[in-house]
Amino acid sequence: MTRRVRASPGAAYDLGYHVVWCPKYRRPVLGGRVKDRLEELIRAKADEHGWQIVALEVMPDHVHLLVKAHPKHSPSYVANQFKGFTSRHLRAEFARLRSRLPTLWSRSYFVATAGAVSAETVQRYIDTQYERPSKGRGRA
Repeated sequence: MTRRVRASPGAAYDLGYHVVWCPKYRRPVLGGRVKDRLEELIRAKADEHGWQIVALEVMPDHVHLLVKAHPKHSPSYVANQFKGFTSRHLRAEFARLRSRLPTLWSRSYFVATAGAVSAETVQRYIDTQYERPSKGRGRA
């Protein structure tokens, strides 16, 4: 991935956020049709805001996303837009998510800018989630 600086009136920017969030109680409910629909919804929300999805990996018990956003959108705004939108739609479409969990997502999330390491490193980390050995149910 090459560096692509975007411009808007009064700003030039290249902001990448690595966002990770989990279902409530870290339940492994993000498989099959739920996973496919979640990916569609994340892409739809990114398109709505003009954000670029660089990498997306949905694991059974957490989501990794590398997204490029406009500087007017704070990292917390970006994370909460994805979490709120996807929760509302997934819980409406999949009754088992309503019956198993009081809310779909935990209140917390992890976000880091892709400046401390290159965006390529973050993308490689996300893309190789299934290739690394699992060390139990540690943190995302």
